[in-house]
Amino acid sequence: MAMPTGFDQSRIVFRGNEEEGLRLNLIWDVSGGRKMPGDDGFPGPASGTNLRQPTLNAKGGLSVRSTRRVQEFLDKNFTRKLALAEMAAVCELSPYHFMRAFSRTFGVPPHQYVLELRLDLAERLLADSRMTIADIAHSCGFSSQSHFTTVMKKYRQVTPLQLRVGKLNAKVR
Repeated sequence: MAMPTGFDQSRIVFRGNEEEGLRLNLIWDVSGGRKMPGDDGFPGPASGTNLRQPTLNAKGGLSVRSTRRVQEFLDKNFTRKLALAEMAAVCELSPYHFMRAFSRTFGVPPHQYVLELRLDLAERLLADSRMTIADIAHSCGFSSQSHFTTVMKKYRQVTPLQLRVGKLNAKVR
């Protein structure tokens, strides 16, 4: 079932999922031909993620150019420690203005967006690798296995071990 693309005077909102090719083509055009997160797997976010697509040209939000630049920056750097000032510098904005504009564009603050990127990568690593949970936590940018477990439980309602066991059981069937 296709969800309509919303238009109003100030912005275009893209909604849908991977099966809706028109929306992906529109997003592809806006992205300048850049692969979108999840198109090729690692290291960007997984397909079917909880990440929100940006609201382009949202009043008070980031410009299309700044949106693309910050997405590219975060896709490459989300596994390391990031400062708000560093993200803001990518868009040539003050940290305060960047925080507000990013939140309006993506619907979540930058910290939440980065956590979602990290959790998406962690889910793929838990399902597709033999790495320990501590190694996965470290490689995804979490400060410790405990922090990783706490964040995973809070935002995905499952611990890393539960997720791994569930994915393994699904593969066996």
